[in-house]
This record gives sequence, C-alpha cells and structure tokens, in this order.
Amino acid sequence: MKTVQLRKNKNSDWEYLSDKLELKEPLVLVFGNRFMLESETIFEEIKSIFNDGHIVFGSASGDISAHSVTDETITITAIEFEKSSFIIKTTNVLEANNDDSINSFNVGKELINQLPEEGLKHVFVVSEGSFINGSQLTKGMSAATDDNLTITGALCGDGARFEKTISSYNENPKSGEIVAIGLYGETLEVTFSINGGWTPFGPERAVTKSKDNILYELDNLPALDLYKKYLGEKAKELPGAALLYPLNVKSIDGENYTVRTILNIDEKENSMILAGDIFKDSNVQLMMTNVDNIVNAAEKAAINAVEARENKPELAILVSCIGRKLVLDQRVEEEVEEVMEVVGEDTTITGLYSYGEIAPFIGENNCQLHNQTMTITLISE
Repeated sequence: MKTVQLRKNKNSDWEYLSDKLELKEPLVLVFGNRFMLESETIFEEIKSIFNDGHIVFGSASGDISAHSVTDETITITAIEFEKSSFIIKTTNVLEANNDDSINSFNVGKELINQLPEEGLKHVFVVSEGSFINGSQLTKGMSAATDDNLTITGALCGDGARFEKTISSYNENPKSGEIVAIGLYGETLEVTFSINGGWTPFGPERAVTKSKDNILYELDNLPALDLYKKYLGEKAKELPGAALLYPLNVKSIDGENYTVRTILNIDEKENSMILAGDIFKDSNVQLMMTNVDNIVNAAEKAAINAVEARENKPELAILVSCIGRKLVLDQRVEEEVEEVMEVVGEDTTITGLYSYGEIAPFIGENNCQLHNQTMTITLISE
C-alpha cells in the first residue's frame, strides 16, 4: 500500500503532507470544509493531481490527519492498493425521491446490493448527513449482507451549522449522495473499534411516545420539558447545548446501549429530533463527559482495533463526532494523538468529524449508527 496526503486552506495552494509519489489508480479520499468543497473547480483541481484516481468527497466538521485537525481546510489522502482492489457504487436520495419520502432502509440495502459479492471483505461508506435516517440506512445495509459483512463509515458533517452536507464520487460534491467503497482481496485485513467515553447521569426514563427519530414523551411527560429541566440555565443555549448532553439509549432487550445526539428541538410539539431512531419502551438517560474521558476512549478504541489484528495497520480512517470536538475544543488533537501512539507512526492517518459514525458493536457484524463515538477502521494488505 502506498499513500500520499495533501492539504490546502482557503488562501493557499495544495501542500504535500507526505512524500510525493506516483500512484496508480488510487482511491482518493477528500474530506474537508463544506464551503471549500462547493467550489465549482474542486473536482477538476484534484483530478489534475490524480488523473486516474477514484475520487470520493465528503464534507466534514473538521478533517483529520497525523499533522492536525483543521476546520477551514481540505485534506486529500490517496491510497494505491498493491495487492487488493476496490469497487465504488453510489446512490442519491434526493434524485430518486423528495426528502419527505426517503426510505432509508431500502436506500442502504440497494446500495450494498450494487457491490459484487465475490471476494468482498469490507465496505466503507461516506454518506450525506442531512436527509438520511442513519439508523434505517445501517439496518438496510446490514440486511443486504445478512449481517455477514463488516461495514464502517460516516455521515458527513458541516461544522456545528447543521445546514447542508455534500459528498460524491468522481464529480463535484452535491447534496443527497451516498458512496459505498467495497474492498476486495485475499490478503486484505480490516479491523475496527468504537468507543465513546460518555457517562450516564440522572434517572433512567422510559420512552412512552416516539416516531422514527423524534422523541415526544418520557414517562408520559413531554420530553423537551424534562430535558430543559435537567439542563437548567444551559437550556437557553438549545439546540446547540444538546450536543454536549446526548442521550444514552438502552435497547428494549437491554443488551446494548447507543448514544444519540439531539440535532434539534421542536418547541411547538415539545419534542426532540435525534440523529437516529429511538423506539418506544426503550430507556434513556442523559450523558455528559470531559476531555480526559474522551481522549481515553479514543485510545481504548485504537487498542481494541489493533488487538483484533494479525498484521500492522497501514491505513487508519478515524471518524469522530462533532459533539466530541465541541467538548475537546482547543485540545481536539489529543484524541488523534492517542490513536497515533497506538497504531504507530508508520500508519497513515485520515478521517473526519461527522454527524454520525457507522460501525458494528465490537464482536458483531451488523452495522449500527452511533453518535459521540470515536470509530476507527484499520486497513492493511
């Protein structure tokens, strides 16, 4: 595996972060600031650098490399697979439907079904993050594989604005696009791990009314009223403050816990709009964290991903949540540094801060939508 990394900000040309190498038909991952990715020339710019590259774009709430975590930049990571191969398929939820009738389950299932099954080892997904129901998307993707294939990835981000996300394959980034990268090869090794570092607090309450990703009632009381009560003075800062106090959702069978970010609130309905589905009869608690807990969780995720491997990783794709970035603030690079220490300095680091992380629970194959986690995918040939 050979890799090349470049970065540019609004006022500079492309700068190489690694040695300049000639790559043959590379997979080119482009993560960065949404406004910069909306440039009409962005695809042609990158195509001029990697003229036979397969270019995948995703807007980020911060792009990640071993050098730094930055907001007003675009980072390119180009990968030449020397023993393995990849196939890329796409779908667009806006071109096929209007945003009121998107069947996210079918979108996920049909996207993965486009990939040839023979030799398929892993799928990495770069999904738009504005219109899709991430919970249903991941369920559909898992259904396409009968839970027999690992899938990781990200819902694209847009800083803390939540206005618009864009992504694409071999064209200028656009809204509604979902890209699936299928990885193939006998010697290919892919491992992954997730960890959050958030701590539940306060009483556990039952979901008594919900629909898809909208939470209406807890213990038969308006959910938003209860949430504001717990936030106290911070309730004045909603919906932004909700990123710092997500919900811990216990599955109905009680076996797993999923963290759900609150994306918005509806004062009229006294409800909260979450980043993924929340089901009636599940139980929830508020969560909080601090910088040290988040950094330690990133380190644990890296350790778990490395311990599951036979060979040293060559590429690490990090997907962390915008909510974690807001907590880390000026210390945001610390969680990336912890991962780097574990995976080794020879491993190429790339990734993004997202609106949702896609990965199975550890020890499982069926992918899930997560929030407020560090998700690490390690790849080698």
